[in-house]
Amino acid sequence: MKARRLVTLALHSVRSNPGRSALTMLGVVIGVGSVVLMVAIGQGAQAEIQARIDNLGTNMIVITAGSRRTGGVSGGAGSFNRLTTDDAELLAREGDLLSAVTPVIWSHTHIIVGGNNWRTSLYGVDTTYQQIRSWDVTDGRFFDSEEVRARRKVCVLGAKVVDVVFPDQDPVGQTIRLRDVPFDVVGVLASKGQTAEGNDQDDVILLPWTTMQTRLSGHQFIAQILAMAPSKADVPLAMAEVKTLMREAHHLGQNEDDDFDVRDQSQLAETAQGTTEVMTMLLFAIASVSLLVGGIGIMNIMLVSVTERTREIGIRRAVGARRSDVLAQFLVESIVLSGLGGAAGALVGVLATLLVGHLTGWATAVTPSSLGLALAFSAAVGVFFGWYPARRAAALDPIEALRHE
Repeated sequence: MKARRLVTLALHSVRSNPGRSALTMLGVVIGVGSVVLMVAIGQGAQAEIQARIDNLGTNMIVITAGSRRTGGVSGGAGSFNRLTTDDAELLAREGDLLSAVTPVIWSHTHIIVGGNNWRTSLYGVDTTYQQIRSWDVTDGRFFDSEEVRARRKVCVLGAKVVDVVFPDQDPVGQTIRLRDVPFDVVGVLASKGQTAEGNDQDDVILLPWTTMQTRLSGHQFIAQILAMAPSKADVPLAMAEVKTLMREAHHLGQNEDDDFDVRDQSQLAETAQGTTEVMTMLLFAIASVSLLVGGIGIMNIMLVSVTERTREIGIRRAVGARRSDVLAQFLVESIVLSGLGGAAGALVGVLATLLVGHLTGWATAVTPSSLGLALAFSAAVGVFFGWYPARRAAALDPIEALRHE
């Protein structure tokens, strides 16, 4: 029997019992819709995390404090800090594969402006910090190299700090006090939102690292050094160069471990993406349960249909239909039911995704691959759960089928 004829018979059977067909497909509609929605939420989370990672700065390399082993016991990452501004200057001077380098001196303090106050993070950085982090200024300007060399008391405010201490005001040109030291505000940073770990990047004040070290910090060692490779392809070689220069600067022997740690964004991205992929697969597995329930519903209805149409099967066999023809007829009917339910479920899933994104503000992403996966899965359900009823119909004895009332 030709495929076109089989599909026509299947559609005729669906139309002859619209109520039962609709209820049969309902389970598949819910299942496919759930799969599309859950996968969209998972993929949206992946895209959001990747965007936040990219927002930290492209091609960025992070050098942080290392660890020390005492009596065979490691103190853990960051427990042994030998990073200094001299290390940053060395990398900037001798790093052939580094397009920008900045020391980062970190601290916390309260900022007080009039009746408003806020505890925020201070970062003492070089002018290259803006390039490494790809951070624009929306108002005013970033401090320049001359202000860094002269240890000027200038700063740039994050968007969150501006919202709290300068509501409905232009902060540029204003004076703030950081630990009783007056600073002139020269610019406002563009909003960057949260990091992949949930930290607010906009709750920050940037100032020249020279000013931070001499007037506010006073510590010899620094929190970290940020560097940037010319391109993503150069990052591995740039990291190797950083390790070589740092080991020479710290006079480490061949058998001595690094007293610093060098990382790039890809390691953070792989960890975050791995977590979201597991979450997406978990959501897909949960949503697939309802699709399997819909498949069981199809199998039950098809078994009922075989019983109701036993005499019809006998007549078809009596006029020359083969077992394979009967098998194909009922199997195609099951696939058509599942396919129609899958198409309707895909539409429901897309609409549900748009609604959830609108109501919750979550990042969602419906991709052609997720729709294709859901539809393929629904077709597979139709084949899997339609096979047994089709085999049962094909196995009926023609004479016994004709006697059936």
